[in-house]
Amino acid sequence: MEEISDGRLYDANDLVKADCGGCKGCFACCRGMGSSIVLDPLDVQRLVRELHKTFEELLQDHLELHVVDGIILPNLRMEGKEEACTFLNAEGRCSIHPFRPGICRLFPLGRVYENRSFRYFLQVHECPKEPKTKVKVKKWIDTPELKRYEAYIADWHYFLCDLEQILLHTESEALKKRINLYVLQNFYVKPYREEEDFYMEFHNRLQQGRADMSLASKD
Repeated sequence: MEEISDGRLYDANDLVKADCGGCKGCFACCRGMGSSIVLDPLDVQRLVRELHKTFEELLQDHLELHVVDGIILPNLRMEGKEEACTFLNAEGRCSIHPFRPGICRLFPLGRVYENRSFRYFLQVHECPKEPKTKVKVKKWIDTPELKRYEAYIADWHYFLCDLEQILLHTESEALKKRINLYVLQNFYVKPYREEEDFYMEFHNRLQQGRADMSLASKD
């Protein structure tokens, strides 16, 4: 942490030197990111709703699947000589900025997870845009109902961590496949109902997922 951060941990109401003036003339963080822009279920739900595409359709042109710590998860696809995000337009601007994924909103901040929660830190070497000014973390992240969002992010992270432990301690290829198909189908492929509160529906799925995965690991 000392090598990549300013040595501080931040909460939502803290000021952090991360604001780079709307990234004018710069889109360095939208290129060459490989498979690192991993999407959580809310990210995909926003893309599905705003672009009027299914998850399967998004996989055809904008997303791809990669294994992250044993679990197959979607990420933004990079393409072309510059390995640019497929949502980057000809002017070098984000075409989905109002509903961009959580990692994009967070950058150049990161998260440090501990005790079933997390705090933020500033990645001091990741963003080349200068000068930077101070901004409140919650304003920078620009996400409605931030407390509910943060609780969701923590719950999703630790759910995946628990699944990783199951995968780590099993030699059953059938169980590994079952878990991965379950995660993709129940949290990404299956649509979230627009008339329902996302967080409530997600936590219902999460509760069921914990029960199902607990049973599966005992089979």
